[in-house]
Amino acid sequence: MESKARRRIPTENGDTGEDLVLATLIGNGDDLGPIVRHVFEMGRPESLLHQLKHVVKKKEVEIEELCKTHYEEFILAVDELRGVLVDAEELKGQLSSDNFKLQEVGSALLIKLEELLESYSIKKNVTEAIKMSKNCVQVLELCVKFNKHISEGQFYPALKTLDLIEKNYLQNIPVRTLRMVIEKRIPIIKLHIEKKVTSQFNEWLVHIRSSAKDIGQTAIGHAASARQKAEEILELQRVVEEQNISGLGDFAYTLDVEEIVEESILKVDLTPLYRAYHIQSCLGIQDQFWEYYYRNRLLQLNSDLQISSAQPFVESYQTFLAQIAGYFIVEDRVLRTAGGLLLAEQVETMWDTALAKMKSLVEEQFSLMNSATHLLLVKDYVTLLGSTLRQYGYEVGPLLETLDKSRKKYHELLSGECRKQIANVIANDTYEQMVLKKDTDYESNVLSFNLQTSDIIPAFPYIAPFSSAVPDTCRIVRSFIKGSVDYLSHGAHTNYYDVVRKYLDKLLIDVLNEVILNTIQSGNIGVSQAMQIAANISVLERACDYFLRHAAQLCRIPIRSVERPQASLTAKVVLKTSRDEAYLALLKFVNTKLDEFMALTENINWTMEEMPQNGNECINEVVIYLDTLMSTAQQILPLDALYKVGSGALEHISNTIVSTFLSDSVKRFNANAVMGINYDLKMLENFADERFHSTGLSEIYKEGSFRSCLIEARQLINLLSSSQPENFMNPVIREKNYNALDYKKVASICEKFKDSADGIFGSLSNRNTKQSARKKSIDTLKKRLKDFN
Repeated sequence: MESKARRRIPTENGDTGEDLVLATLIGNGDDLGPIVRHVFEMGRPESLLHQLKHVVKKKEVEIEELCKTHYEEFILAVDELRGVLVDAEELKGQLSSDNFKLQEVGSALLIKLEELLESYSIKKNVTEAIKMSKNCVQVLELCVKFNKHISEGQFYPALKTLDLIEKNYLQNIPVRTLRMVIEKRIPIIKLHIEKKVTSQFNEWLVHIRSSAKDIGQTAIGHAASARQKAEEILELQRVVEEQNISGLGDFAYTLDVEEIVEESILKVDLTPLYRAYHIQSCLGIQDQFWEYYYRNRLLQLNSDLQISSAQPFVESYQTFLAQIAGYFIVEDRVLRTAGGLLLAEQVETMWDTALAKMKSLVEEQFSLMNSATHLLLVKDYVTLLGSTLRQYGYEVGPLLETLDKSRKKYHELLSGECRKQIANVIANDTYEQMVLKKDTDYESNVLSFNLQTSDIIPAFPYIAPFSSAVPDTCRIVRSFIKGSVDYLSHGAHTNYYDVVRKYLDKLLIDVLNEVILNTIQSGNIGVSQAMQIAANISVLERACDYFLRHAAQLCRIPIRSVERPQASLTAKVVLKTSRDEAYLALLKFVNTKLDEFMALTENINWTMEEMPQNGNECINEVVIYLDTLMSTAQQILPLDALYKVGSGALEHISNTIVSTFLSDSVKRFNANAVMGINYDLKMLENFADERFHSTGLSEIYKEGSFRSCLIEARQLINLLSSSQPENFMNPVIREKNYNALDYKKVASICEKFKDSADGIFGSLSNRNTKQSARKKSIDTLKKRLKDFN
């Protein structure tokens, strides 16, 4: 064996490098796959096979040497292994015996175990069955509960129950048939609920539209009550302020907050809407419901904005406007409480639509109306509508501006109605002073219009200086002011006093003054009527201040602001002019009557032979007429008008006397006629002085008396009666004694003065040498006047 080993040594020592590498790889347990792949790729598998065989041989040698080295230990191990084998056989026998015994014992236990497992399986199945049954029972109970909600119309709880079944129970239902039935019924049930809710919502739409009118009327009624309370409070405050300003003492008053502000919450039942919206949201179709609601409400609005031509607008405007008010009150409540069902932009769009329609409708209907009362009624209700909806945030300014555009037409209609009333009052006036028998008459006809001239209540019966036309006219004007303020108040503008004042001025000038002037100029009145008209105008002129204060009071501005002189009405000046016109008409009538009495050319003998002992008879009638005239005028007319009437009448008498001397009807006159006129003139002068002092005019008019109105006739008679008439040509004497005479008139009159001896009565001239001397003086005056010309 040693020789063999020696022979292998050279071989081992001659190993190539590749054999060593391959041996190392095998020894290390490395993967030879890459080397084999590489060898085959290089086309040298034989070399690798040879090397592998060489490595195998080498390992066999190593094993052989290892066995030789441990041979003895190996023998010992084999012996031990044989002993172990014997022990193993014994152990095997014991195990077999024990196994047999165990099998005998375990068979019974195994049967029990199988029975136990079967019981466990049955228990598990029963438990699962119970659980499945409970699930089914719960689902069925929920289904019963759902059906009950549906039958009671409680759709929201029904949907919540259905949602609970769908989310928590449906997928856990073990019975496939039941699950499939429920799955198929859920969409049908939802559709049924949707239809039911939509049907209920449609019923609500019909109901809320029919209720809108009542809602609007209630809201507008609250607005009217609030407006009335506010006006009462403002009026109370104005009275207090005026009393304090006037120094009438403090006026204590208290105002309860509840009396000032009344909050009226209109209860609009939106429960069906909320329910429908909530259920639609639960069904996931809220967007569809938004559109459905908005579309249907817009259709209702467009329908509400249509008016029927079968009924006059003045009979249907309240219903129409109340419907609109109720509609937008509901929409405001929906916007604020329905949780996003409506958008503010949508409400604004609906309001803009309604506003444009109402503006055009109001303009059209106002243009067709011919009654101021109808205009005022509609306007008042529209402003109440605006006041109502303004509380809910709607912009009503454009609608109020539309009303303001019609104020001209309203005042024209109102003025037309007042014209008819005033014309009727004046046409039916008795032109007699009112007799007020008791204090209530005095209060309603005098005090209520501030027509009194004294703060002292007179004794009754009281004869007023005006006729019944004055208080009746004042009532008409006051109603005009009230109508004007009513139309202009609560509109687009808060300061409307100047507008009321303008239309009041226009009424007094264009209506009242014009009717009075037409009456004066009609020629159908006499002296007493003209006198009463003049007196009435004086009172109406004074009433203008009351009209202005009344307008300020209704417009709630301080009275002191209209008591300034520059704030007075233009009509006051115009009425004063008309009063002068009435005075002229009165004087014209008086003068005409005086001319009838003073037909001097017919009633006087201008060439009488004897000197008269008294005046002419016609002058007595004139004095009686003047006495009656002045007595009546003193009762009716103010002192300045009385002075104008008296002075005008006396001046006309003076002019008549002078004109009679100049008249072609008087061809000649003598001194006796002059003396007769002198007696007449003295009678008139005495009457003039007596009246001038008894009426109190002497205390007012210091410069010109009634006697001075007869100055031209007096100076003429003095000249014709003078012993030295030629002194008329003396400028100093003429300026002193005859300044009212015109020298041309004097020349014409002197030409008619005939008292010569060749006349009918000339033979009697020796009876009166003074007359002869006067005749010579007159002749001298004639000659000098001719030379002067």
